[in-house]
Amino acid sequence: MFFLQLTLSGLAQGAIYALVALSMCVVYRATTVVNFGHGDLVMAGAFVVYLLVVLAGLPFLVSAILAVALLFVLGLLIEVGLIERIKSGPHIGFALMCIAFGYVLRGIARAVWGREVLPMPRVFDLPPVMLGDLVVTSDALIIFFAVGVLLMLFFGLFYRTSAGRIMQAVCQSERGAALVGINVPAFHGVMWGVGAALGAVGGVLVAPLTLLHPGLGASFLIKGFAAMTLGGFGSLGGAVAGGLLLGVAEQWVGGYVSTKLIDITAYLVIILVLALRPNGLFGRAVAERV
Repeated sequence: MFFLQLTLSGLAQGAIYALVALSMCVVYRATTVVNFGHGDLVMAGAFVVYLLVVLAGLPFLVSAILAVALLFVLGLLIEVGLIERIKSGPHIGFALMCIAFGYVLRGIARAVWGREVLPMPRVFDLPPVMLGDLVVTSDALIIFFAVGVLLMLFFGLFYRTSAGRIMQAVCQSERGAALVGINVPAFHGVMWGVGAALGAVGGVLVAPLTLLHPGLGASFLIKGFAAMTLGGFGSLGGAVAGGLLLGVAEQWVGGYVSTKLIDITAYLVIILVLALRPNGLFGRAVAERV
C-alpha cells in the first residue's frame, strides 16, 4: 500500500512536470530551440497569480486566466523582439538569449520581493478522497483533472485540426511550409506564446501548493529538461510520459532510498538517459545523408 501511495503522489507531481516538459517541447518542435529560460516563465506565472489573488483581490480562476494570457503575450514578445533578431547568428546564441531573459525575469522578481518566501492562500480547499487505505488529496485530484483536460485539448488540436496540421507541416519543413504560403515567423511567435502560456499553467497549478520565491523556476527548468530527455526530444507524448515517470521516480527514490536524493533524481535521469539511450524512450534517431 505504501508503494501505491508513493506512486499516486508521484503521478500528481509528475503531471506538473509533464506540463512543463510539454511546453518546452512545443517550442523545441517549432523552432529547434531549447528554452533554457522556461523555468522562469513558470515562476512568472506563479507570481502573477499571487499578485492578482493576494494584492488585487481577484478570484483565483480569473487570476489564472489573466496570468496565462499575460504569459502568452510575453512569450510572443520574446520571440519577436529577441529570438527572431538573432536567427542569422550561431545556434548557441539562442541558448544564451534564453538564459539571459530568464535571469532578467528572476531579477525582476528579486527586485520586487527580495529573497522573501511567499505563501499562497489556500485555494484547493476540498476534503481528501479515501480509496481503501490510499489517500487522494484534493490537490492531486485538481492537478490530474486540469492537466488531463489541457493535454487532451492540446493533442486534439495538434493532431485533429487544420491548425494542427499546419503546425506539423512547419515543424517538419519550414521552407516547404513557407512555399505553400504559411507565415513561418508568425507561427514561431505563436508557438513561443503557447509554450509560455502552458508554462504559466504549470505555475498557476503549483502556486497554491508550494512556497513562492524567485529561484522557483530553476527547479522546474531541470525537471522539464529531464522529462524531455527521458521521453525523447521533440516527442510531445514522450514529454508527457517522461514527466509522469520522473515524478514517480522521485517519490520511489525518496520513499525507498533517501529523501535527500529527491532533488538530484532529475540530474541522475539526464545522465543515465544520455549515457544509455540518447534518443530517450520515444525519440527517434535522425539519419543524415552526407
